This record gives sequence, structure tokens and C-alpha cells, in this order.
Amino acid sequence: MSPTGPAASDFPALSPRGQVTFLGAGPGDPGLLTLRAVEALASADVLVGEPDVLDVVRGHARAGVSTSELTVVDVSSTAAGVPVLRDAANLVMEAAKGGRRVVRAVAGDPGLDGDAGAEMLACAAAGVPFEVVPGVANAVGVPAYAGVPLRDAQGADVRFVDARTASDRCWSEVGASDATAVVSTTLDSVAAAAGELVSAGRKPDTPLTVTIAGTTTRQRTWTATLGTIAQTLKQAKVLPSPEGHRPVIAVVGERSAAAQRDQLAWFESKPLFGWKVLVPRTKEQAASLSDQLRSYGAVPHEVPTIAVEPPRTPQQMERAVKGLVTGRYEWIAFTSVNAVKAVREKFEEYGLDARAFAGIKVAAVGEQTAAALVDFGVKPDLVPSGEQSAAGLLEDWPPYDPVFDPIDRVFLPRADIATETLVAGLIELGWEVDDVTAYRTVRASPPPADTREAIKGGGFDAVLFTSSSTVRNLVGIAGKPHNVTVIACIGPATAKTAEEHGLRVDVLSPEPSVHKLAEALAAFGTQRRDAAKEAGDPVTRPSERRPGARRRRTTT
Repeated sequence: MSPTGPAASDFPALSPRGQVTFLGAGPGDPGLLTLRAVEALASADVLVGEPDVLDVVRGHARAGVSTSELTVVDVSSTAAGVPVLRDAANLVMEAAKGGRRVVRAVAGDPGLDGDAGAEMLACAAAGVPFEVVPGVANAVGVPAYAGVPLRDAQGADVRFVDARTASDRCWSEVGASDATAVVSTTLDSVAAAAGELVSAGRKPDTPLTVTIAGTTTRQRTWTATLGTIAQTLKQAKVLPSPEGHRPVIAVVGERSAAAQRDQLAWFESKPLFGWKVLVPRTKEQAASLSDQLRSYGAVPHEVPTIAVEPPRTPQQMERAVKGLVTGRYEWIAFTSVNAVKAVREKFEEYGLDARAFAGIKVAAVGEQTAAALVDFGVKPDLVPSGEQSAAGLLEDWPPYDPVFDPIDRVFLPRADIATETLVAGLIELGWEVDDVTAYRTVRASPPPADTREAIKGGGFDAVLFTSSSTVRNLVGIAGKPHNVTVIACIGPATAKTAEEHGLRVDVLSPEPSVHKLAEALAAFGTQRRDAAKEAGDPVTRPSERRPGARRRRTTT
């Protein structure tokens, strides 16, 4: 007997509705986004926010997500002819009512953003479902990155003040207390805020710190007192400035004393803090290297100097892959990540996978190539224990033994311009080698004009050269790096090529490893910072130096 009850057609059709996520993007460092924020961004159909906030969050959004940038409209921007966009509430509501998942991103935390609060009320009134994903508040995150703790074991009170909306009563209460005051203001209004606190009873010699662009590699902090901050900013040539409208966080009280900042300023004291480092490799090749540079406080900028293309005649590669499957080879040796990629693509073309390597010994020239193989599902049998190069691979490669090696042939998929070192060494060890062109390397297209100008004009603080070809190709497509740029080379051969092109080599890696090269550059940055402090000079980046001064090459 069939169950009875109302049919689906008896219910009214539900109109599709979207959802709005009010998301806190934090003070500026994308690394401060919460796990829930990353999840919401990955499923968003529309992002709504001011341009600088979208720059923080869009890296976690899916490809093709729609973005709506908001323009902050004030008297000056209206006078300058900046177009007035529809307000955020209308943009959010229109997208949500169309059934789309909207992320409304705000700086800091949505709970401290008055506009976001009004937009939440609009969603509630219209019956549009929404959620709130908290973020790190600017007034908390920025002092943490500036090395300014807001409380200590004694538990001093902390008062938060927004100078734009603070009333006379607010200034009086904060001025009359001994609480740590965290003031959100703008660069050109810091002195006025300091004056309000002094007028309300704070002593002029009360220390304060002022931090701009907090939690980003553009962060800068000044230490002064309520009575001297105006003069400090003037002497630092920070004010007057057309950027005086930029937001800052000022912390007033003993917690912001200079003595403490010397010990606690962990972020700005990173060895390469704020350095713009040119990495002449593709994003895929440079991923782990760029992550390492970021951990040192640097801003990596990848510029490909070579492009990889298929071989002109693919038949040789096709025969070799078929031979790999039919048991023609005892070994296959990979000398680059690109070689792994070329073989993997050919496998996929034939419907093969890592199981085709069963019974074949696999060698990798270094850690990065080995990692690419592991990602493919293949664990290499041989990785050099010493130098990660063709010579290092030969040091560990076993000679051919007719008793233990049933097959005497090695498959060597490589670039068209590869050297003969490995082939000659394997033949000397008794092996037959099929040296196969798996891919061609050609010089990449020139980078954008602004990047070329930065390279030649000293806009980069350092450049990492990982091979002689990267030196030749970068100079060929973009020009010679400026004299102030720190030149770091992976080994003596690369350094020689750099010097032949008229470059002064400042840093030489102790080992032929990109990660050791980055470590050596970080050590150079630390030495440079320590020398400036010892001499009583301000710590500056190489790009802020005047040209002409020569530096001594360093190794670690």
C-alpha cells in the first residue's frame, strides 16, 4: 500500500536566495585570515569590499569570482571627479536576492565596522540570511606586529578610541586615566589626538608608538612621546605628506616604551623586512623559495626568464616512454622538475600512471625534483647525498654490474640545452644512455614595462640568480639590475657569469641549493641591519641607498 500525504506539487515553490557573509579581513596580512574565512571565500560567487581589502582576500577566492570594488567617497574624492558607486548595502542585497553567495569583506573585524552593522540590519529587514566571520581587529593586530603589548601581568586597563568619532567626554575619560590607550586615527591627525590627551590630563612625556600599514611588509613604526610626536614625524620627513590621510594605530602608555620595542619588535626586525626580491623563475618553480623569502619578511616578485616548450620532434620521447613500459631500461634519471612534468604529461597522454615505473630504478638530481616525483606518486631510489647536481648524482651512481643489473640502459629525459656531464659520466660507469629531448627551453617574453624599469632603476632590493642561464636571460629580456641591488648567486659558475655581465656579486650560497641561497641572503640582511644599528644609522633597504657604494661578497 502506498503512503498517502501531500504531494510535492502541493507546496509553494521556494525562490532561490543567496547568503551574505560579513567577513573580517584583518589588518592587512593575509596570513591572519581565519580558517572559516578561507572556507567562505572559496565558495563565494561575489566579493564586495574596498580595493585594499579585496587584495587581502581574493587569493583565497575561486577563479572567476565576481568582485565589486567600493570607492570611499569624501569631499576631496568627489571634487577630484571620482565616480560614486552604489553603496555597499545595495550591491550586497542585489547579489544575494539573485541567489548568489556574497562575501562582504571589511578591514579588521565586522563587529567594529559601523557600516557593516548597518548592512547586517538591512539584510535582516529584507529576510536575506547572513553570517558573520570575525577577524583580527586592527587595534589589536597592529600593536602585536609592532611589538607593543597592550597588557602585562598587572593587567592594566586598555581603552580603544576612534579619533574620528571620539567625543570630548571620551578624550576626558581616557586622558584622566592611566590606561593604555589604543587610538585609531590618520597620520596627519596623530599630533591632534596627542594634543587632546595632553589637554585632558596625560603628561606630555607619556610614551607612544605610531604604526602605519600595520601587519604588512610596508609597516613602519615611530616611537616618541605625546609632546614630541609632531616633531618626530617632521624630522622623519613623514609629514607633511600627500599620504597623510592613511590610517595609523597609536598606542599611548608605558607598554609602548622604546626599551620594550627594541626587544619585542619581532616583525620589523626580520632579516629581509620589506625587501623586494626578484626571483627569476616561474611561479611554479619559485613557490617554495618565495614562501621562504616571505618568512624572512621579504616581498618576492617572480619573473620567468625561460619558457618551456615541447620538443620539435616528439617521436623520440614517445619511443622512450614506450620502452619504459616494455622493460627497455634499468634506470630513469630526472635532472629537473620540468623533466618530471614532461614525462608525466606523456604518461597522461597514453593513459599511464606511476605504476608504469614498477621494476625501474628512479634517480632525481635534487630535493625539488624528488618532491615533484613524490607528487607524481614515485619515490626516487637515488638522490645525491652531497651536491645536488649532475656531478653529485654521478658521485652516488652505481657502476653497471652485468651480474646484478639485467639491463644496461638508462633513460635520460632532459632539456635540449643540457650539458653532457651526466651522459659522459654514466657511459664511463658502463651504462648505455638514451639521452632524450623531453622539452625545449626558450627565452621568456620580457616582463611588463614597470618591472623592467624597477630592475634597471634600483626598485628591487635583491635578485636571486639560480643558474648562469637566469643571469643571461634576465639581462637579455629586462636589462642589467641597478648597482644598489644586492646580487645573490647559487654558486661560483653563476657568480662568474654575473660578473661577466658587469654585476657585482654580494652573496654566494655555500651550497648549490635555492634554499641555502635564500638563507645566505637572509644572513646578509641580518649583517647589514646589525652594522647599521652599531653605527647608529637608520636601518634602510638597499633600494633606499644612494648608488655607488660597494659591498663585500658574503657567504654563510
